[in-house]
Amino acid sequence: MTSDISLRPVTAADLDLFETEFATEEGTGSFQWFGFTPTHRLRRRFAEDGLLGPDDGTLTVTVDGQTAGRVEWFASAWGRARTSACWTIAIGLLPAARGKGTGTGAQHLLARYLFDHTRAERVQAWTDLHNLAEQRALEKAGFVREGVLRAAQWRAGRWHDQVLFSALRGDGPFRDTSDLAEEEPWQA
Repeated sequence: MTSDISLRPVTAADLDLFETEFATEEGTGSFQWFGFTPTHRLRRRFAEDGLLGPDDGTLTVTVDGQTAGRVEWFASAWGRARTSACWTIAIGLLPAARGKGTGTGAQHLLARYLFDHTRAERVQAWTDLHNLAEQRALEKAGFVREGVLRAAQWRAGRWHDQVLFSALRGDGPFRDTSDLAEEEPWQA
């Protein structure tokens, strides 16, 4: 049986669920736990722009219409931002949604969304060197492994190596298909 994975704008109910589910290491998973953080800035931002701004954004991941997590993007640059900007993406799935292809589908959909609605040539993501599940998900979503960033992330009291992945607008799964028949929604 396949599941219908989709993205939609965040709702107030989603924020409540995210605050509850992502408030502990068990909820985020060990590779995404950076300690306790305040939520009032996120709520204020939600009230201002629905978490959809010109330099970053957040969407809710759904599976068969049920909230399964969130995807985020923010502007990055490999040189001067005016000429070398790209998007960096991140994902947080509820524990029950992990290991079922949801991350693969959601990250593919987010990259397609960013290529369709922004001028970005590059979308990138990174994950812990030991997070093999996320590395597989990114590869299945159409991202290419570029290399290891040594001691790039401080978490759990020490520095961790990260693996960098990218997708380019012209890469096979992300090429312009406007002249082709409409594709089916992402199925996991």
